[in-house]
Amino acid sequence: MPRVLTQEYEQLPLRVHSFLAGVPLHDVWSIDLPRWRAGVTLEDFLRTANNCKPNTCGCSKSSSLFTPSTLVQTLLDIRFFVGRLFGWDHEPAPTAWKTFATRLTDTDRSRSLVAAGTRDGFFRVVYRFENEQLVELINRTAHAAALTALVETSTAYRFYLGVYARSVSRFTPFYMALIDPFRKLIVYPSLLHSVHARWNQAFGTG
Repeated sequence: MPRVLTQEYEQLPLRVHSFLAGVPLHDVWSIDLPRWRAGVTLEDFLRTANNCKPNTCGCSKSSSLFTPSTLVQTLLDIRFFVGRLFGWDHEPAPTAWKTFATRLTDTDRSRSLVAAGTRDGFFRVVYRFENEQLVELINRTAHAAALTALVETSTAYRFYLGVYARSVSRFTPFYMALIDPFRKLIVYPSLLHSVHARWNQAFGTG
């Protein structure tokens, strides 16, 4: 599952480029999906996730397209256990941080298919357009955002996952460096593989 060149990603006509101006783009990933039929949107794809089973990531209460493998789930369990021990996952009081949703324009809000601030697993939705969704998470490790987008071509679809991270303390760079090997070598490739499998299950011809 290749990481995407930043140049390719930034050439896509996505709202996130101007919306998160000034927020560091950590990395971008993509996976090509078969073009079983034309006209499938990200919103269509997200609806197929509603029947997923409960797990640590809370996907039963979200539109998550990612199904953790046993190994990834184990890593998540370890991460959440350590997070509980050190209090990493406590969300600051609303007065202590500024959600990315404050950047929304009236046009953004009218376009969004989900209200800003809606819980999506352990994330909160910033906006959800027909083919682009931005969610955010803030705790004591980072203020992070994940962008998912679906682009249709004449022969396939390409699913993008962009990860943004803004420091909340001196600990943020150390934390991101600590988890990067696991994210890049295990977690994201596995999650994107699950996206491919879910896509074929939802839209494949058999």
